[in-house]
Amino acid sequence: MNIPEPRRRGFIPVAAVAVFLVTGAIVLVSALWGAVEDARGGGSGGSGAVTAAGEPDSGEWPGPQLYRDMLAELDVRERAPLTGYAREAFGQRWSDDVEVEFGHNGCDTRNDILARDLIRVEFRPGTRDCVVQSGLLNDYYTGTQIDFVRGPNTSNAVQVDHIVPLADAWMKGAQDLDPELRRAFANDPDNLITVSGPMNQEKGAADAATWLPPNPDFRCEYVKRQITVKHRYHLWVTPAERDALTAQLSACG
Repeated sequence: MNIPEPRRRGFIPVAAVAVFLVTGAIVLVSALWGAVEDARGGGSGGSGAVTAAGEPDSGEWPGPQLYRDMLAELDVRERAPLTGYAREAFGQRWSDDVEVEFGHNGCDTRNDILARDLIRVEFRPGTRDCVVQSGLLNDYYTGTQIDFVRGPNTSNAVQVDHIVPLADAWMKGAQDLDPELRRAFANDPDNLITVSGPMNQEKGAADAATWLPPNPDFRCEYVKRQITVKHRYHLWVTPAERDALTAQLSACG
């Protein structure tokens, strides 16, 4: 399965989150998002597209060795208790008020991701091309095509999944993150993908040790995204998860 290039309409394998630092009085916000950039390896370089690992965007994924190196930098621990977890700990659901690629564009994150990932997109009239009314999903998890039609009885056929689930992140370091970083994590386009609703429900909060997409052609990209996001937000992996990610990378060309 061909994976579209980063930062183009359609699925984005890995794209750096654009951080716009607020100057002047809001010093705290500037420092916070400077820390996010440091975690991503983006630094203060030019404005050209980069991969999540900070490498120039050549239109192709870096090789597996780069992800092995990133994986080796992650702490390896057993998961912490889920105590205290709540969806609200990651901020307002699908917030537009986050300094990420789609932030502050007048449209919530869910509709931004639907518009990015679907083809033949139709928007609800009068929403300034924000609310996605319908479209066609080439689902990377199943390798099938799924029609999306917004409605109480149809919307759940297609859902936006967190590649690193929120509950999994909570048990592996996110509970210690600043609330603003948790909100950025929950709305990070690199951690979001439009997929089959039933497949998203089947995955739940599973990590790579217990769940991989049934479509084998997408598993390499899936684990690369998992490693990228966990590295970006300084989350850890369990021993079993590390072994599963390592095994999958070994199968990647």
